[in-house]
Amino acid sequence: MTVNTPLCFSGKKILAPMVRVGTLPMRLLALDYGADIVYCEELIDIKMLQCKRVINEVLETVDFVAPNDRVVFRTCERERERVVFQMGSADAERALAVAKLVESDVAGIDINMGCPKEYSTKASMGAALLSDPDKIESILTTLVKGICKPVTCKIRILPSVEDTVNLVKRIEKTGIAAIAVHGRKKEERPQHPVHCDVIKAISEAVSIPVIANGGSHDFIKEYADIETFQKATAASSVMIARAAMWNPSVFRKEGFCPLKDVMQDYIKYAVRYDNHYTNTKYCLCQMLREQLETTQGKKLHAAQSTQEICEAFEMGDFYEETTAIFEAKKTSVETKVQDEDDQTEDPDVIKMAVRFDKREYPPQITPKMYLLEWCRKEKHPQPVYETVQRPLDRLFCSVVTVAERKYRSTLWDKSKKLAEQAAAIVCLRALGVPEGKLCEGENHLINKRKRGDQEPLISRDHGEDLAEPSHKKANFIEETSDINVPKM
Repeated sequence: MTVNTPLCFSGKKILAPMVRVGTLPMRLLALDYGADIVYCEELIDIKMLQCKRVINEVLETVDFVAPNDRVVFRTCERERERVVFQMGSADAERALAVAKLVESDVAGIDINMGCPKEYSTKASMGAALLSDPDKIESILTTLVKGICKPVTCKIRILPSVEDTVNLVKRIEKTGIAAIAVHGRKKEERPQHPVHCDVIKAISEAVSIPVIANGGSHDFIKEYADIETFQKATAASSVMIARAAMWNPSVFRKEGFCPLKDVMQDYIKYAVRYDNHYTNTKYCLCQMLREQLETTQGKKLHAAQSTQEICEAFEMGDFYEETTAIFEAKKTSVETKVQDEDDQTEDPDVIKMAVRFDKREYPPQITPKMYLLEWCRKEKHPQPVYETVQRPLDRLFCSVVTVAERKYRSTLWDKSKKLAEQAAAIVCLRALGVPEGKLCEGENHLINKRKRGDQEPLISRDHGEDLAEPSHKKANFIEETSDINVPKM
């Protein structure tokens, strides 16, 4: 892989990485208003390594989805050449694994070495790395050698200027493309003055671009102040956090847009990209600030869904229209996937449209048990279940093989167990064998249990065959295409 458009870090105005703020809607809005580069919020390496990369055809995004179906990182084509993925890590190999996972979807990789919060430092990440130069060098060198995208890091200053400059010189030797410097020590907070002199000393000591950060409180009140802060620090570029969080149109050369317009633009992106309503609400509250006690602020505070947020800003019609578009697109994609499934279906599989409803069966007696008992009686090998999950909607379908014939239900189920039971029903019905339903009369398996059969037929929790795990297969489709339906 080669870098098609290497990211340049000189003369840039950059959206800083901010927890809970730097999600996709804010990044796109900052780009609209004039930001050159946008950093995502810090994402922890261990969490990212649990994620699966998924193409979301409805939203036209790339999603990195956790095992619990939560979208940890979402990006889109619009920002691909200008978004930097910021990672929290204290391990070189984990950092490299995450970088390789996201490399094709971002413009650069950044390591957070400046966060002073306990959730970061207690895991030896963030500002904790500043006291371990060897680990810093290991992580950055591994990334620079291991990926083709530019690597950066973001630090805070050390107690002395000399120590800070020495550390940055060592970092420069790793081959990184730029370094962002928050001009405060790890124990200092926004109300403390930013140390422009230290950032300037760093800028004059190294040849790589230095990105000045931390000027929102003392310098940056409007667009013209960005250049003032850059000159005071002699930095190559400026990274803006809180001033952009309060009003991302700070990147706009022509001056601020009315806050109402900014917030409505933000909401449009939040709806368009299915941003979770709690995150949308948080970011809007940061913009309202002193207006939170107004009527609109109180409505926002009370909102418990994306729809209610839209209604608080007189955007109910926009919400309805966008939701309708998504639903239509979802239906279209579902139809396309179903057509593809039908075309690739094995013609030798016997199919029926059935579902397993446990209310139709005695407690802890299932079609799978009946099928297993029948195979033992007929001296056939035990049934083999092959189960797949459809990326589109995360539903399951199972094919059971019995006596070299395959059976499946044409209906997809919400769980692997239900799909397997449905496949067993299809097989039993095709064979003309009782499946154990209450309406079938006396149930010989129940009687067998009453006689105290020594062979355990069921598990206490799920009514599953205890003998199955040794021969059952579970094949899951690699999720190269997925839909995360907007939770409107």
